[in-house]
Amino acid sequence: NKRMTAGGIVLCGGKSTRMGIPKATLPFGPETMLQRVVRLLGTVVSPIVVVAAREQPLPELPADVRVIHDEREQRGPLEGLRAGLKALPDSVDVAYVTSCDVPLLEPAFVERMVELLGDYDIAVMEIDGFPHPLSAVYRRDTLPHVEALLEKDQLRTMLLLDAVRTRRVRPEEMLSVDPQLRTLRNVNTREDYLTALSEAGLSTE
Repeated sequence: NKRMTAGGIVLCGGKSTRMGIPKATLPFGPETMLQRVVRLLGTVVSPIVVVAAREQPLPELPADVRVIHDEREQRGPLEGLRAGLKALPDSVDVAYVTSCDVPLLEPAFVERMVELLGDYDIAVMEIDGFPHPLSAVYRRDTLPHVEALLEKDQLRTMLLLDAVRTRRVRPEEMLSVDPQLRTLRNVNTREDYLTALSEAGLSTE
């Protein structure tokens, strides 16, 4: 069983936070939230593709990070997933997909998810029947399924999970690498932001 080559896709659509600043450029210690997520993800997978909205301002990223844009705007994560999977080189078998607003991402969580994929097409965290499609691993081979859904304007990620062989990962399977599942914690409010800074040991000033 050959070892899979895993890349990373970071989706950072143009939505701003409730704090009035786009999440990608939100300061997080000495870097922005997007720079931090890219850096952490880059310790375990390579290459990394960042998918952004067309007019979206982005912070400076490492030279080997490829920045691309959705083919069609305002169509949610599936559109971003299509763009990201298409941009990965042929040598990459699978991609860990994340949003850009999870500054407490644990690299070991990513490695474990790739491991748990096994022979499935997708490995997704599921908690109480609720999947987290932006903390998941996708085979490049799922691209035709993504495109078929988009063609029919079926934009719900759930439809993709149901269309292919999906491994639904339970929280207890991740306890050894991320016991509090901090990787899944999005920053949506000022309170989330301050809590995340504090947990990362950074100043909240």
